[in-house]
Amino acid sequence: MTDLLIIGGGAAGLMAAGAACARGLRVTVLEHNPKGPGQKLLITGKGRCNVTSDSDVREFLPFVRHNGRFLYSSLYAFPPSAAMELFESLGVPLKTERGRRVFPRSDRAADVLAALRSYAREAEFVRGSARKLLLEEGVCRGAVTDRGQTLRASATLIATGGISYPVTGSDGSGYKLAEQAGHAIVPPQPSLCSLVSPDPACRKMMGLSLRNVKLTLLCDGKPLFSEQGEALFTHFGLSGPLVLSASTYIEDLARHRYVCEFDLKPALDEKTLYDRLTRDFAALGGHSAQGALEKLLPHSMRPVAVEKWGVDPATRAAQITKEQKQALVRLCKHWQVPITALGDREHAVVTAGGVDVREVDPKTMASKCCGGLYFAGEVLDVDARTGGYNLQIAWSTAQAAVRAVAENQG
Repeated sequence: MTDLLIIGGGAAGLMAAGAACARGLRVTVLEHNPKGPGQKLLITGKGRCNVTSDSDVREFLPFVRHNGRFLYSSLYAFPPSAAMELFESLGVPLKTERGRRVFPRSDRAADVLAALRSYAREAEFVRGSARKLLLEEGVCRGAVTDRGQTLRASATLIATGGISYPVTGSDGSGYKLAEQAGHAIVPPQPSLCSLVSPDPACRKMMGLSLRNVKLTLLCDGKPLFSEQGEALFTHFGLSGPLVLSASTYIEDLARHRYVCEFDLKPALDEKTLYDRLTRDFAALGGHSAQGALEKLLPHSMRPVAVEKWGVDPATRAAQITKEQKQALVRLCKHWQVPITALGDREHAVVTAGGVDVREVDPKTMASKCCGGLYFAGEVLDVDARTGGYNLQIAWSTAQAAVRAVAENQG
């Protein structure tokens, strides 16, 4: 019999294990990944681990895409500043970069994982997965593993993550356990993911990275999201930081028409860009239409641009009319890529959907359907944009659950 059984040894599970051990609780962590706990942490932030966002709760909440109000209590109880202080105390010096993104100074996600494992070193780690919860008279008393082992506990925390990057162990098993306890599941889908486009131009430009462009996500012609940064063309569509952020705003591709619109020259208004084109074309008068774009666009983009522009490629720069220059300005300021699908879940950063938060106490993360049961992290229907927000949600919800368990058993 243990005080707290934690199902899932990812970011939320390890944080909960460490916090519970620090409070003197007996802790068992059930983790099924043969490589050990915390594998997804190793690939976050491109292997650098963006541990949190250096922001206060009021600045943080607008970046939460779904159910931000549910996080109000847990974030105020364990805000980003508390997470930063904890990691520093665990021997991980931190630094803050552009966009308030907080990383270990070493730029090594492995250092963050090592610190969390050290934090939870007094916990017992058991290899395996939970086949079913041990429910007795409406109260969760632990779980039965896939190997037939019964792990009894005074409290059980489901911290199994979502369905993204299943190679790291996120297999959606927590949803089935929650359903066994009577919880509703909001259908999970990839979030912070690449986007699929039928536009053949994407394949022609695959590998091209755009820097300092502005992306606006349009839904039925209305802007949902707009931000400046980096994007990448791929063989199937679009990827890169801007695209991942935009993906979180896509809700129903069957009912709505989504378009990613790029402003390739956000620093220039249309008149300034027109004047620049006029000077370029005058200086390159003998060049073809495509050659005349050498100062304007990356090499692999030029033939695609000429095709979209609709100008005869044999046209010389000196022959380009005022109307054609205006059309090129519009193309550069409103380059549109239609979106027909979200990228695959195998490479999505996080999962949208999960355990319906209306059935979870926002202060304690306790189930409203089943006594002795708690949730933390990505298994909940809460997700945010890139920038350390999703990991902070894992830290805060884990701390809230452990605080409640300790108080109940104190």
